[in-house]
Amino acid sequence: MTDFSPHPKNFSVFDKDIDTAWAERFSSTSILAVDTEAMGLIHGRDRLCLVQLCDSEDNVACIKIGVDQKTAPKLQSLMENPSIEKVFHYARFDVAALASGLGIETTPLFCTKIASKLGRTYTPRHGLRDLIMELVGVELDKQAQSSDWGSTEELTDKQLAYAANDVRYLIRAKTCLETMLRREGRFHLAQNCFTCIPILSELDRLRFSQIFDH
Repeated sequence: MTDFSPHPKNFSVFDKDIDTAWAERFSSTSILAVDTEAMGLIHGRDRLCLVQLCDSEDNVACIKIGVDQKTAPKLQSLMENPSIEKVFHYARFDVAALASGLGIETTPLFCTKIASKLGRTYTPRHGLRDLIMELVGVELDKQAQSSDWGSTEELTDKQLAYAANDVRYLIRAKTCLETMLRREGRFHLAQNCFTCIPILSELDRLRFSQIFDH
């Protein structure tokens, strides 16, 4: 696992899909951190704008998704590769966004938010900022979270820094959470929860998110 500097080891921004060199780099790894940015929180109405990827060596790629774009073949190949574990924070949203925006069925996956709720039962704070601060010792700057990710202009340095930092520390956090879950005897339960996420994401896309309520 790499030690973190203020900037990623390698960082590139792509339009519509990653290039062949980055696809080959990521396809050779066993784990990828993934995040997405959208115009809002309603799938189908609010389009997917950006996908961020980071491997365990701190190589970060940001992919800008076009207004009318429906596919990203190289990205899809990575997300659907059964040999690569994809790590998200609140995977339910991102998996739905990738499916709605690009027709991608993400598997297999690990959700640090679910893992945190099952493992860090000593705290009610399961947001990414609190999680990374405790487990990795890095304070995230969330100022660019609510911004226009769909702008046709170039993304600002602040937006790109925010986007990169949302994936750079996920793999380290995942390792800590997995250790905690195994110690507390809840890792198998977490894995079962992760397998449910694509179903919950599909329900969200179809506006059936309250189907399990009384």
